[in-house]
Amino acid sequence: MNIVFISMDTMRASRLGCYGYQKPTSPYMDQIAEQGVLFERAYAADIPTEVAHTGIFTGKVGLRTGVVSHGSPLTQLPKKESWLPSLLQNQGFTTAAVDNLYQLKEWFARGYRYYINSVQKTRSIDGKSVNELAFKWIREHKEDDFFLFLHYWDPHTPYQPPSSYVPAFYDQGRDPYDPANRSMDAAYNHAAYPFFKHHHYDLLGPITDAAYVNALYDAEVRYLDDRLRELDELLIAEGVYDDTLLILFGDHGESLTEHDIYWDHCGLYETSVQVPMIMRWPGRIPEGRRVKGLVQQVDMLPTILEAAGILTPTNIDGRSLWPSIRGEADGTHDAIYLSECAWQASRGIVTKDYKFIRTLDAGPFVRPPRELFDLRVDPDETVNIAESSPAIADELAYQLDDWTEKMLNGRADPMLKQIEAGLPFRNRIHEILLQYGLTWDEWIQDPRRDRFDEASAARHAGR
Repeated sequence: MNIVFISMDTMRASRLGCYGYQKPTSPYMDQIAEQGVLFERAYAADIPTEVAHTGIFTGKVGLRTGVVSHGSPLTQLPKKESWLPSLLQNQGFTTAAVDNLYQLKEWFARGYRYYINSVQKTRSIDGKSVNELAFKWIREHKEDDFFLFLHYWDPHTPYQPPSSYVPAFYDQGRDPYDPANRSMDAAYNHAAYPFFKHHHYDLLGPITDAAYVNALYDAEVRYLDDRLRELDELLIAEGVYDDTLLILFGDHGESLTEHDIYWDHCGLYETSVQVPMIMRWPGRIPEGRRVKGLVQQVDMLPTILEAAGILTPTNIDGRSLWPSIRGEADGTHDAIYLSECAWQASRGIVTKDYKFIRTLDAGPFVRPPRELFDLRVDPDETVNIAESSPAIADELAYQLDDWTEKMLNGRADPMLKQIEAGLPFRNRIHEILLQYGLTWDEWIQDPRRDRFDEASAARHAGR
């Protein structure tokens, strides 16, 4: 058998047609979903990228491995930890990746016979280039039993899709640079602006219409959809389609202005933690199956090992998805525990009906210490009922604390260590500010775009 394991970085579930979106972002992914199984409530328990993928490849949540942050020098993954590519390689699979996570942390290259770095000089990491690298490898190894990990970065920021993809998602009668449009003001005057100015905004130009930026995200999704269609066409042409287990997943979602988060993936809200998860294996996975119950990313490791006939390690947090795929169960968990520790430090719990979030350090955001949302009537998480429903909030808080204590099992809490050292993205912003004669404490009191731009201009003029 072959396994093609696809990470669609920054892919928000609710932006795909098969998850209910009305715009034409994903016609081919929708077709793949019809050919296999779609998990309606799949969650990234740990965000963002570094911690999400660590959980995916170990089958363990961040509190178990100690990897809870992103871009932090504090985190290390012991070599004794189970690792999906290594487990497959040990059982005879030819393992390969087209990826660049090795540049974040060394452990992402473990277990691969072939690790093809996808970093390039143009257009971030383009899905077209990922395909070119992957297609050559597939043609050379189509006779092997292989595991191929493909990491696509469309639609991660900066959103720069080919211009031909934009008109389907943005009214061509509108002017994205209209000076009368003030919808970008909140983003430009946010405390995170010093980071995103060079990373995103300067690359897009003087946009004034926030809807245009959202349209660019949708266009990126559609661009990736076409690249996945090309991948399937190759699998068919090379005769490996029928014997390939194809898995599509998002490592995390994306907030598109919701919750005061402007085109990024922090916050334990549905926009950032509910991700697509779709599997297809002709003749082995029933077509058109939709699983409504709760599942999470760490469930993919035991599912893949079971499909390959490999014994699953006993000390993992993931549970096989095969009972749900076969219709014998509906999900793997009654509750999923959530964590982030990069832009802000928060933990949460999501159940069938509710979401509870506790924020320990809000970073550049303004957050209440406790948030509770009734997802049945408020799926967009707009009304915090923690104070009006204290009994429910207290019960979920107790559940969260109990789970945290069990996961730590007497070890020091890595989130608290990270807070003490400073959250990585707050530290990055502070480093940027210092270059322009500002401090974090000064900036957070008055985070205005013109203030930072004036400091930036003055520094460059003084050179």
